[in-house]
Amino acid sequence: MSTATLEPIGRPNLVSNTLTIARRYLLHIKATPEQLVEMTIQPIMFLVLFVFVFGGAIAGSWQDYLQFALPGILVQSVCFLPFTTALALNADFQRGVIDRFRSLPIARSAVISGRITADGVRIAWSILIITGFAMVLGFSFGGGAGGALGAFVLVLAFGLVMCWPMAFLGITARTPESVNTWAFMIILPLTFASSAYAPVDTMPGWLQAFVKANPVNSVIEAARGLMLGGPVAEPVIESVIWMIAITAVFAPLAILRYRRRI
Repeated sequence: MSTATLEPIGRPNLVSNTLTIARRYLLHIKATPEQLVEMTIQPIMFLVLFVFVFGGAIAGSWQDYLQFALPGILVQSVCFLPFTTALALNADFQRGVIDRFRSLPIARSAVISGRITADGVRIAWSILIITGFAMVLGFSFGGGAGGALGAFVLVLAFGLVMCWPMAFLGITARTPESVNTWAFMIILPLTFASSAYAPVDTMPGWLQAFVKANPVNSVIEAARGLMLGGPVAEPVIESVIWMIAITAVFAPLAILRYRRRI
């Protein structure tokens, strides 16, 4: 799709510019079907591997482990998917695409918000695919339809929030290799040092202290409570506070860094 179609009539409009750029990014999926495979097959592979490899050892049966692990797998997936945000923005800078955007009378922040909007669609798709396949395997929502919807909204919102630090990383890093290195160093410990795959009380004391202060763990516990019908008030409040804090810090940083770089 040519960037010439991004030219608005009159003054730049952030909403319309954001949607247009989001459409541009989503059209890349049609041009490179491998992205659709990544969005669909990879989450299912994570679910199958973790449930059937670790389920018997941790929970006694893969069916019981599926009930425990699905919320953690969902949250881990939406933490890794924003890698695309970082890599895509970094690649656009490397290829000169951002320079072409700069020459157009569009809202400057629309480039970042458009990328995040597109990735929101990818994140929602991944959540639906993982949850749908888990239900085929026998997962049941102890929290009912309301809990399922609440968990979907919470996990989707957290995935969108995680796009902001990834956007900042993608704009700041010099190369895609640097993006991958830093992103893995940040996301890997946050997702695995949590209650995603094992109960917290089985971990060493020093690690339990880190897990309890881990924002990813708060979202996992909130999603687990909503999906299974357990306690939700405290973890949901903690999750919302973390999401507000992360957005308040990294959204301005990403936009400021983008404006300085262009």
